[in-house]
Amino acid sequence: MTLGVDRHELRQIVAGLSEGVILVEPDQTIAYANEAALAMHGAETVGELGGTVDAYRERFALRYRNDHTPNQYPMERVVSGERFHDVIVEVTRTDQPDVDFVHSLRSLVATDRDGNPSCLALILKDVSGQFEAEERFEATFDANPAPAVICRLSDLRHVKANDGFLEMTGYTRDAVIGHSVYEVDVLAGARSRDLAISRLNSGGTIPQMEACLDLPDGGSRYVIVAGQPIEWGQEPCMLFTFADLDLRRKAETALRRSEERFAKAFHMAPVPTLLARVEDFSITGANEAFTRVFGYGADTVSGRSPADLRLWVHDVARIRFETAVARTGHVLGLEVCLRHEDGTDVDCLVSAERVEIGDRTFALMVLQDITERKRTERELSEAIEAVMADTSWFSRGLIEKLANLRRPASEHEDGIVPNLTVRERQILDLVCRGLGDDAIARRLNLSRNTVRNHSASLYRKLDVHKRSEAIVWGRDNGFPLSETSK
Repeated sequence: MTLGVDRHELRQIVAGLSEGVILVEPDQTIAYANEAALAMHGAETVGELGGTVDAYRERFALRYRNDHTPNQYPMERVVSGERFHDVIVEVTRTDQPDVDFVHSLRSLVATDRDGNPSCLALILKDVSGQFEAEERFEATFDANPAPAVICRLSDLRHVKANDGFLEMTGYTRDAVIGHSVYEVDVLAGARSRDLAISRLNSGGTIPQMEACLDLPDGGSRYVIVAGQPIEWGQEPCMLFTFADLDLRRKAETALRRSEERFAKAFHMAPVPTLLARVEDFSITGANEAFTRVFGYGADTVSGRSPADLRLWVHDVARIRFETAVARTGHVLGLEVCLRHEDGTDVDCLVSAERVEIGDRTFALMVLQDITERKRTERELSEAIEAVMADTSWFSRGLIEKLANLRRPASEHEDGIVPNLTVRERQILDLVCRGLGDDAIARRLNLSRNTVRNHSASLYRKLDVHKRSEAIVWGRDNGFPLSETSK
């Protein structure tokens, strides 16, 4: 049988099809292939396919994906008159190993009135994209640390299990794959087991629910399980995913213990300490040192704010402090004057840090009593003033040193002394010298992002928001540094 004039109309029909069509003669000669079939082989002419089935075998390597007769090519099966459909093969050109496709194949065997084959055709569909997507899914599934298994809906047997599931349960892969959902029961102890089984049998979504899996070592594990219907390997399946409740319970236990340790450290701290809600600074805890220094009992201050207690002598300082905590999350060494329960003033250094406890945000405030130190400083200042009343006995250098003792090193305008790191001081010095981020990065042998990170920390500590403000602050406080003071 040849593809003669009587087949001209057939060739016209086949040529316009989106599916690939290869016509084969009973003598295994490849008679014709349309453009779609050629494109699915990376070929431009029928001659590139090979003139015969044997030549095709030499030019193209095939590997079956869902068929178990690898010794026969689909083209040979067509020639033998076999009818088949949905055969998936991977096709690679032997002369160009990087050119490969995945074909879905079916045969067409037409016979004449006497029952003899009159038309032998191989119908091709390019499913490379579909299988590439499946391969990406498999790679993601296997690499995902979240425990998961895939169950085939036709027989309710597990066909995939990732490492996360095996590690969580202790099962081996062989103990899961091929076994039914009732042998390796992923719905064991589920709170809504009847609903889950009904959805599984109907191929519907299984909502999240708590379950208790039986483990191969005889133990059990509490999980949250959910099921999502998917197509995998061209078959309807159910993807089961799990969240390990044991890990959450351990985390909750660790959090509770951490909070207990925090509470003990809070109450035993030798320095007066308060815990207050950030949103309104209402006090939720006061330690024994606070009661000892300021006189207020824990019950007296609980639920009240420092403003209600009139703890701060100057409201302006309190508002500045609370604003700084709310904006930056911390305050370091703010010198303020607080009021004892009996009305006397107490000089303090106040520091605060925003902390997360459970799902709430608090301000942890440490109040260091410096009343005695301030008294000593005042006495020293008064003594220096008395001595300096008659300067005729002292050299100019000594007088300047005494004057410096009376004027301590400059502080931040709101009373917070910035605690700059060496790197932050270097960057501030270079900023005050007029260098930009790129020049600073080159000078300090840092990346531009690292310079920006240090600059952000520097701005936060100085309570400034732009470079010009940082320069003003630096020049008011002795920057740029001299070469000998760096």
